[in-house]
Amino acid sequence: MNRKLGWFLAGGLLVAILLAGVVSNFASGSPDGLDAAARQGCTFNADGEITGGTCMAQREQNHQLAGSPFADYGIRGLDGPLGTGLAGVLGVLITFAVGGGVFWLVRRRKPASSSST
Repeated sequence: MNRKLGWFLAGGLLVAILLAGVVSNFASGSPDGLDAAARQGCTFNADGEITGGTCMAQREQNHQLAGSPFADYGIRGLDGPLGTGLAGVLGVLITFAVGGGVFWLVRRRKPASSSST
């Protein structure tokens, strides 16, 4: 790997870590567009629980990995900004490692030699 590519990858990794670890803590806690559309037609109490009406959100269920250590954009046992930031940083590092490993494996394959006729 040449030196420029190494600096480029290191810089990109640093930016991704900063975004995931710091900036993610400033994300809005309000429902996004899909959640807002799913909640249309229902009434809610002060805690955000459905109290009446008819909407898609009434059929909402937890997914199969809801109890996993990294569920809900955080780390189980670490509440608040620390858990969110650390989960983001770990997510970036795991993704970078898996992606880097795949690229390394693909790069190590020898290209098929073309036979001259």
